[in-house]
Amino acid sequence: MRAEPSNLPIVFDDVSLRVGAITLLDRIGLGIPAGSPTVLVGPNGAGKTSLIRLGMALAAPSSGHINWGGREQPHMARCAMVFQRPVMLRRSAAQNVAFALVAAGRARSGGRIAALLDQVGLAPLADRPARRLSGGEQQRLALARALARDPEVLFLDEPTASLDPAATKAVEDIVVSVAVAGIKIVLTTHDLGQARRIGGDIVFLVRGRVVEHAPAERFFTAPATHEAATFIQGGLVL
Repeated sequence: MRAEPSNLPIVFDDVSLRVGAITLLDRIGLGIPAGSPTVLVGPNGAGKTSLIRLGMALAAPSSGHINWGGREQPHMARCAMVFQRPVMLRRSAAQNVAFALVAAGRARSGGRIAALLDQVGLAPLADRPARRLSGGEQQRLALARALARDPEVLFLDEPTASLDPAATKAVEDIVVSVAVAGIKIVLTTHDLGQARRIGGDIVFLVRGRVVEHAPAERFFTAPATHEAATFIQGGLVL
């Protein structure tokens, strides 16, 4: 069987994104390689969500180029994304996963559905209506649906923004486990503690520009820019 093409690295070459007169991303030069999670941080409006939407090919740049593994288009079957507020289908947790498997062209077997629910700690809730799950449980179900695609790259947009500490830890544990299993995680967050816990490398954006990109340990202990140092200390970065 021929190996599926890789989407990695994802390379942004002088990429800008504009909506009318508003510049959301400004001449981004960035490489996202295989390996440990890449975490995007920065103040509100910095362009984090816009950047991962481009990485997922949900939007096209206004100028510049993106390539995925050296190609101009990604292999979409190997990408998945979880949004901050995922939409649950009006059916059970198990049926949500079954739908995701069918949509991804995967085998819709009871064993695979059970394995995905077990992976996110929802096996006991397989028959519960998805819309009756708690916020944290719904986010874990969204992760199961994304994993049904068997992705090489998993984009996560503020996946724990509205969750309590226990639910946040449950989601983080899943993210770490799938990263260890070899799935490339690209995650946006406002939670610097989460960025420390999960990040292999940190991309710090301000006003649509990449101000700093560094290994997580170096970013948090010896930031190279005044803006990053101010942000880490809780200061206001405009």
